[in-house]
Amino acid sequence: MIRDDMRKPTRKGVLAAAASIAELLPPTPLLPVEIGGVRCHVKAESLQPIGAFKIRGGWWRLSNLDAAEKARGVVAVSSGNHAQGVAWAARRLGIAATIVMPRNAPKVKLDATRALGADIVLYERPGEDRDEVAASIVAETGATLVHAFADAWVIEGQGSAGVEIAAQLGRAPSRLMACCGGGGLSAGLALACPDSSVHVVEPHGWDMVGQALEAGKVVRVGANPPTTICDALQPDASAPIVLSVLQSRAEPGVAVTDDEVRAAQRFAFAQLNLVVEPGGAAALAAALAGKVPVDDGTVIMVTGGNTDAASFAETLRG
Repeated sequence: MIRDDMRKPTRKGVLAAAASIAELLPPTPLLPVEIGGVRCHVKAESLQPIGAFKIRGGWWRLSNLDAAEKARGVVAVSSGNHAQGVAWAARRLGIAATIVMPRNAPKVKLDATRALGADIVLYERPGEDRDEVAASIVAETGATLVHAFADAWVIEGQGSAGVEIAAQLGRAPSRLMACCGGGGLSAGLALACPDSSVHVVEPHGWDMVGQALEAGKVVRVGANPPTTICDALQPDASAPIVLSVLQSRAEPGVAVTDDEVRAAQRFAFAQLNLVVEPGGAAALAAALAGKVPVDDGTVIMVTGGNTDAASFAETLRG
């Protein structure tokens, strides 16, 4: 097999991933919605079996492992959604999975990952380097690291959502708005829909992809970054493999505040009957705040719905 550090994601790979995923999962709904008097669409990835789009990249990566790699197992690092995507795929394929997760990850995500059969190794956030924790496990076991975004197969798997969108719309979307952590979804969508504008939306103070696009190189989060309710969108930096796709394709990055995200969660619940976690509502927040214009070909990614009842109820109360 080609080494991960040599392989680049391709549109051909995205199409292959979409075909594989279509054999397992029905398309998630593409819901019409009106924002500022303009009709556009929301792609409800929060309705995936694991409650997030990460099931796509997890499946495509693990299904491309060879027999020896499957026997050695996989390791992933995640605050919860990628964890569940990898764990879901690992259980279906009979692969042992170890997930490195922050001790302060939402309990609903920790519990769901355990329920899927994965072993969890906790680390302190902030304080410990999660990548070092994962690397030590890989060195000890020989397992394959399944990175949440710096992996060609993961990027291709996430891009399968774009193939679904084009089929559901009957045409290429004019604009795709994606909640962005490390940028794997945005890169996959850019490959899937080469004629569509791609907008990355990140939490205020954690806009590592947006800053990297502007700087033309990977940018790491600064010291003492602000807190954010978007626990799913807090990687310290993006990765060269992501920027290699997005540098010539993505529009300038957009950042949203916690208040804008909460407003988007309330909007999704009231207008679309969707339960959306904070990180999954970032792109919708940007649209509602007027930070990205929408038209009838715009598709907004709602990427996850894994939030606990108490915090969601507090958000709905305003």
